[in-house]
Formats: sequence, C-alpha cells, structure tokens
Amino acid sequence: MKRLLGLLALFSLLAGCASGLIDPNGYDETGTASYYGAKHHGKRTASGEPFNQNALTAAHRRLPFGTQVKVTNLDNDKSVVVRINDRGPHTRGRLIDLSRKAAEQLGMLRSGTARVRVQALSN
Repeated sequence: MKRLLGLLALFSLLAGCASGLIDPNGYDETGTASYYGAKHHGKRTASGEPFNQNALTAAHRRLPFGTQVKVTNLDNDKSVVVRINDRGPHTRGRLIDLSRKAAEQLGMLRSGTARVRVQALSN
C-alpha cells in the first residue's frame, strides 16, 4: 500500500510539472530579471546540461527548454537573446534568471537585477 501511494504521489508530481509548461508562441512578459554566475558554474541545470556562466542561457519557471527569448533591459534598452535551459528563478517576484554573460550584455552586473521585457522568438 505504501508503494502504491508513493507511485501515485510521484505520478502526480510529474504530471504537475509537465502541465506547468506554457506555449512560447506569443510569449511577451515584463518583470524583474536577476542573474547567477560563478557559484553555480559547472553544476547541472534542470535540463541536464552543465551551467556555463559564460553562455547566453537563462532559467524560466514555465517556458520549455530550448526556447529562445529576447530579453530587453527597460532602463537602457540593451537586448540579448538567450536559450532557456534551467528552471527558476527561485526568488519570489522574479521573472527570469540570466547567465552572467547575458547580464553583462544587458548592463545589469552592478545592480544585480533589472526591469526587463522577455519575448519568445519563433524557432
């Protein structure tokens, strides 16, 4: 009985994760971006690949892995295209976590966060 309950819980969790993904077509949101770097460099991302702080990648809670998004810093109008390869951010009120390289290109290293627009690109 315990084994059956455990399996049911696992299937519920997996089903919940899969159903949480959203269709990237037309995705266009504004919110707060943050970045992660050296502390996580080399660790596995949720997609299974190692995190590279020098790559143009990002973490998003619900966009599918592999989705290309254009991120624009609304304070300075700088933009960068990143690929979603991780889940996050894990801080409430944040829309996207960027690699250090992407944050550098957006001019947000000093502040650590920025108001951004995130737009999914057609594949």
